[in-house]
Amino acid sequence: MSTFTMEHINPEGLFRSEAFSQAITVTGKAKTIYIGGQNAINSKGELIGAGDLEVQTKQALHNIKTILAAEKASFADLVKLNIYLVSGSDPLVGYKAFQEMAGSLDNPPLVTVLFVSEFASRPSCLLEIDGIAVIEDKD
Repeated sequence: MSTFTMEHINPEGLFRSEAFSQAITVTGKAKTIYIGGQNAINSKGELIGAGDLEVQTKQALHNIKTILAAEKASFADLVKLNIYLVSGSDPLVGYKAFQEMAGSLDNPPLVTVLFVSEFASRPSCLLEIDGIAVIEDKD
């Protein structure tokens, strides 16, 4: 029997979205995965999708999926995503790409989207995504 629970909370009186949850509680024996900022850089260090937010979003999500898989986790285990977009970008383009990569999640993560002027490390990047996932700690 699992001693781990993750509860997605969308209290009455708050907007209920298919894209994000309002709050999440995690209790029990859990392992937390902190995902550093991921952008559209592939395993060879190359920028994928110069000037194309959809392609860059898919590459950043591919990187996140790779990190999650290394820990035997999936997009369903995400608790929080912070999405940083270059000003003028359309968040709906990124949302569409997320839906294609992750599918429709019954319990989506918490999401914060922020606009920035540019990224110091790679000015040609249009976005960066960091996050937190939680899985049962089986040790």
